[in-house]
Amino acid sequence: EVQLVESGGGLVQAGGSLRLSCAASGFTSDDYAIGWFRQAPGKEREGVSCISIRDRSAYYQDSVKGRFTISTDNAKNTVYLQMNSLKPEDTAVYYCASGPTLALRLWVPYLADYWGQGTQVTVSS
Repeated sequence: EVQLVESGGGLVQAGGSLRLSCAASGFTSDDYAIGWFRQAPGKEREGVSCISIRDRSAYYQDSVKGRFTISTDNAKNTVYLQMNSLKPEDTAVYYCASGPTLALRLWVPYLADYWGQGTQVTVSS
């Protein structure tokens, strides 16, 4: 059974940094991607970044390019999202999800196969 567990959320001031972790288990091959999505109150869930576990190709939404960095430690089965220069508009519940790389790159939540429980990120102004 595939499981995804996020950690690392919290409260930070604008301009600060946080690192989110997504611990994955239950995969039988490396032919998948892990993506980060976020959902702010009253808004739809949106894609943020994703990474191919097999070749480590990384993809970002324009809104986070240059500020967020996604990486993977395959030995630990963990994907990280380093978030720098945080803005109040980054406030949301952040979820990690798994699925085919081509699907997650479309940033469409329903194309993901599995989801974590989410972790709250709050950026104060």
